[in-house]
Amino acid sequence: MLVEDQNCFIEFNGVKYDSRHGGPFDRGSADSWYSRPCQPHYFLGDSYQGREVTQDLMTQDQIAAYFAGYEYNERHGGKKDWD
Repeated sequence: MLVEDQNCFIEFNGVKYDSRHGGPFDRGSADSWYSRPCQPHYFLGDSYQGREVTQDLMTQDQIAAYFAGYEYNERHGGKKDWD
């Protein structure tokens, strides 16, 4: 089940994730949307505006949020139409 609230949180599979632009959940869902491979990362600010944090510097919770975002888009989102 998916529940969204106004404070940039999404509840997915019983876990509440911070869905702010540039965060791990957001980056996972964006990678899925653009058919990019799973490669956990996030940004300290908005996407491409702050420093990028790669998987080797992420916590297990951040990595889990990235994969949850990817899975969320695979189930509920779409894919970018490149045509």
